[in-house]
Amino acid sequence: MSERFAGGAEETEEDALGSEPASSDGFGVPEGPGPEPQPAAPAAPETGDLVIDAALRDLAETPGDDLDAQIERGEQVQRTLQGRLSDLGG
Repeated sequence: MSERFAGGAEETEEDALGSEPASSDGFGVPEGPGPEPQPAAPAAPETGDLVIDAALRDLAETPGDDLDAQIERGEQVQRTLQGRLSDLGG
């Protein structure tokens, strides 16, 4: 397919689109290096309380793509914190 432009030069569709190779996925989307790697989880905060620090460390080490594990560990941290607070309340 070719078109004539004001300058009188004939340009083909390939010229207009550029000479980039077509992608192998068939959708015209160039293949890249893939998704961005996930950043490392931030370190768990240190409180000085061994039990709380261990619970927070477990939560921080939970895989980011496992929602069920995150919920379970979050609930464990909540129980630990509530237990520690009730110890303080006497």
